[in-house]
Amino acid sequence: MSIHLQRDLEALQRQVLAQSSVVEEMIRKASRSILAIRPELVAEIMEHEHTVNEREVRIEEDCLKILALHQPVAVDLRRTAIIMKINNDLERMADLAVNIAERAQNLTRYSDFIVPEAFGHMAQLTVSMVQDALNALVKLDVGAAREVCLCDDQVDDLNREVIDDMRVVMRTQPELIEAALNLFSASRHIERIADHATNIAEDVIYLVDGEITRHQHDLHPIA
Repeated sequence: MSIHLQRDLEALQRQVLAQSSVVEEMIRKASRSILAIRPELVAEIMEHEHTVNEREVRIEEDCLKILALHQPVAVDLRRTAIIMKINNDLERMADLAVNIAERAQNLTRYSDFIVPEAFGHMAQLTVSMVQDALNALVKLDVGAAREVCLCDDQVDDLNREVIDDMRVVMRTQPELIEAALNLFSASRHIERIADHATNIAEDVIYLVDGEITRHQHDLHPIA
């Protein structure tokens, strides 16, 4: 690897880590805004969105410059390609955090609405998945990345539990239908954030081992 390529890749890594720190905090605040009905967190989340969008474009441009100027091969090419993918996942996670904050803002109108415990468990698990996936990226820890992937099914199960609870609320408390729909949406957004955390973990595995693990849990042996 040339000195110039190494310098540019290290700068790119620093940008991604800075982006991930902001996005992780947005997700934490979005979760708290639902669980504690804290509308003041909504404005804080919105303030970060512009920064994330600007940095996402800058990271993508820098990746394309590296590909054009240095024409990296082998592990350096993998690293550049993976950073482009992770960059996109982080931007989508930030968008989902904003969507959750908007749902929280709507829920402030329903003082009688109770957020089910399953949502809290799902939010906590998802925040941990995001944090662990990003730590795995920093440390290039394949074991930690695989642990993140294993958590995705738990989030899916909790999401289904929340959705079932909201269906009961809509049937039995029609005055809370809109509140239930808002939490229904927030739960789906949390589940999608967990999917993006899983994507990042899978990308770490590919970066280190060269193994593509996407969709393997969907594959069944042919009899």
